Formats: sequence, C-alpha cells, structure tokens
Amino acid sequence: MEIEVIKLDDVRFLIPKKGQMRVDGLVYASQELMEGIQKDQSLIQVANVATLPGIVGRSLAMPDIHWGYGFPIGGVAAFDMDEGIVSPGGVGYDINCGCRLMLTNLLSEDIKPILKDLVTSLFKNIPCGVGTTGAIKLNQKELFQVTTKGASWAVEQGFGSPEDLLHTEDNGRMKDADPEVLSDRAIQRGKDQLGTLGSGNHFLEVGEVAEIYDTNVAQRFGLRVGQVTVLIHSGSRGFGHQICDDFLKLMTKNMEFPLPDRQLACAKIRSDLGQRYLSAMACAANYAWANRQILMHYAKETFLKTLGISPRELGFRLLYDVCHNIAKIESHTVGGKSLKVCVHRKGATRALPPGHPLLPQDFQETGQPVLIPGDMGTQSFILVGAPNALLESFSSTCHGAGRVLSRSQATKAAKGRAINRELEDQGIIVMSRGKETLKEEIPDAYKDVSKVVDVVQRAMLATKVARLRPLGVIKG
Repeated sequence: MEIEVIKLDDVRFLIPKKGQMRVDGLVYASQELMEGIQKDQSLIQVANVATLPGIVGRSLAMPDIHWGYGFPIGGVAAFDMDEGIVSPGGVGYDINCGCRLMLTNLLSEDIKPILKDLVTSLFKNIPCGVGTTGAIKLNQKELFQVTTKGASWAVEQGFGSPEDLLHTEDNGRMKDADPEVLSDRAIQRGKDQLGTLGSGNHFLEVGEVAEIYDTNVAQRFGLRVGQVTVLIHSGSRGFGHQICDDFLKLMTKNMEFPLPDRQLACAKIRSDLGQRYLSAMACAANYAWANRQILMHYAKETFLKTLGISPRELGFRLLYDVCHNIAKIESHTVGGKSLKVCVHRKGATRALPPGHPLLPQDFQETGQPVLIPGDMGTQSFILVGAPNALLESFSSTCHGAGRVLSRSQATKAAKGRAINRELEDQGIIVMSRGKETLKEEIPDAYKDVSKVVDVVQRAMLATKVARLRPLGVIKG
C-alpha cells in the first residue's frame, strides 16, 4: 500500500484522506525523522486507524512513531461516543505503561562515590525481569481493591503519602473499573506481580538534572542543575497484558464490520463488549498506578538505607506520574464543537496546558509535567503541556524516543559487545537480570530523543523545562 505524504511545514506531514479513510492522517516529525519513519509500516497503520468508525479530527502520530500492534506506537486517535469504537490495539498490551519522576535534595556529587552500591541495592530490592513476582501476594478480594482504588490502595498500605496522589495523573485512579469483568487467567496473573518493575524497556533510573531551559517553571517544580532524580518506567505487568489479550480475542470473534487489519479489532464504545473492555482496562490502569506507587516507596527506602540519611535530608518527593497507553473519555473541541470523545493514546502522553480544569492546583500556572525518557545511555526530558496541544492533538504529545531497531535487530547489532561496560565507560552503571535485555535496549535501538522532543516543542505541543542525564539504571 502506497502512502502519500504531503509536507505541511517543518514538523507536520499530512496523509490525505483516500479510499476507506474517514479522516486525514497527520504525523509530527522533522524531515530527518520522517525518512526513518517511512522505512517501516507505521504510516500504513496511521491510515488504517483513519478508517475506523466514528473517528474525529485526524488520525495522529507523534515523532516517536514506530510500528505497533494494530495502531502505531506513538499514535493518537479520538472517537465519537455514539458512533465510535474502542480498540485494545489502540491502547496496547501494557495498559497504563507510564513514567513517574521523583526529585531529591541530593546533588550528584553526594552519591557518585557510592553510586555502584546504590544501584546494586536498588537492583536487589526492586524485583525486575520477565514474569518476576514480588513480596506482595494478593488474594482475590485484595486484587479487586487494587483494581478499583489504584494508587490510593498502595498509600493506604503505607506505600507513600496522600500528597503523592495529587501529583499523579487522574489522582492515580480511573473510575468505572469493574473487576467482575476480568477473566480467571487475568486475576491469577495479577495476584503476585504488584511491586515489580518488569522487563523490556521498563527501568528505574537514577539521574541528575543536566540542563534547565525554563528557569521559571523549573523553580516552581523545585529543579536545579546537578540535582539527583529517580525515574521509573513500568506498567500493569502480566495483568494488563492478559486483559488486552482476552478482549482482542473477544472483539476479533465478534467483529461487526470489515477492517483493513485484523489487529484493529474493536467494539462500539456504547456496546456491552466495548463497555466491558473499558471497565477491564481501568482495572489494569489502576493496577499500574498502584504498582508505580509501590516501586517509588521501595526506591525511597533503598536510598535512605544505602546513604544512611534521614528522610528530611533525602527530600524524596514525587514531581508527577503520567501514563502512556490508555483510552480516556474526555471533552475536546472538534470542528468548532465541544464533543465528548474516547481518546486513545498509545505510546503518547497527555499534555494539558496551563489553566486546564483537570490539572491539580500545583500545576495550574505551569501546565502538566510531561516526562519523556530517552534510552539508558543518553538523556531524558521534562516538558510541560502547551495550549496548542489542546487545539491540535487532543492534548497529547510524544512518550519517548521511539524504536528504530526491533528487539531482534538490536540483539544482532549488539553481538560481541559488552553493553554494560560501554555504558560504564560513559559513567553510567547499568544492571539487568539478563544480558539479552541490555542487547535489546542498546542506545542504538532508539531515535535521538532530543530530536523527537525538538519536534513537539516546534509544533508547540509541549515546551522543554529540563534535561536529565542517567547515572545508574536497573532493568529486567
């Protein structure tokens, strides 16, 4: 399938409506990034999403776009509540995979002498890896409480404080979660993976603030150059994966209209199946928020014990927690009309501008913090949502660097290399459960995150506040 791409300006490329497409596609990218994007099938996926019933506005893709299941990763699409659909492929297997950034009172010079000990302790105390289970074992009643309460369940159990919820997207809880719709297999998988990091691109990173771009917002956030930060990237583990798998099978079996790709299996939002998926997805989203809340607590306890300092000296606090893979019912202006729509963000981050009613009081004047991790060998960014995102992208922006090599390609490229030694030579201590994970996640496997972030800034979807540099990383 030949995809026509028209360059609108330096950071926007149009895929005009053709054939079965109901709307145009729009890709945010530079010319350089677009040349890479055109090498995989992700633009075809943008066009395929544009054929789905009830889609409004445009089928969007962020500059970290790459090929995914059904929808491209980096894809954003909104659907009318009455005519539109919800699709598990538009959310992803790792429901509410997201990032949580913590700040400290420490400077990097305070921890560099014991950095290796700190990373080793974090690796020991935070369960990570494929299928890893943690110390928290839930019975079915407790699991159901996690799925309905989200991060507040973790806080009630002593993992963090109520203030953390104010700095978590949706206060760490999606409404309308209903654990009664879950399969027995999903329930079993959710019972023993809470408080675990996972594998693949999931990580915990100790870093430092390397550069500040917006001194006013940085000051409000409490950022300063050299400050030690902790960034967690994790999601709903096998629990969310099973929920996605369960509903893909159900929707594939019950499709009522033709699709250009079976992976776009979906159901009308108002249908019983569509409502059950949204209820199950909310369960997984709440599980993920509880998970990151617990992981944050583990990280704080490890810092305190390893450094032998008081909580006051450490000053460990949550800046913000954002989710990447989610479908949300939101109000947006489309074609001059205010509509209630179901926004799918798959590998995309919500980016609310200053003054938005959904923002916590602490961020009303700055806009929502947007956390964009790079790869383990380079850098990550803190941004804030900008007004143009509300007008153009359903208040969405990118979520990371975006892959350029598949996991198998990355493993092949890393053959014969000692990746942990390469990173240590750059001053970055990395520990993982297996050598294969490091090979799959080599820096070469990802786009240059600074170029991705530059596009969203030039498109005025979000603006840069600060750049973070990794010091130590643990992975599955």
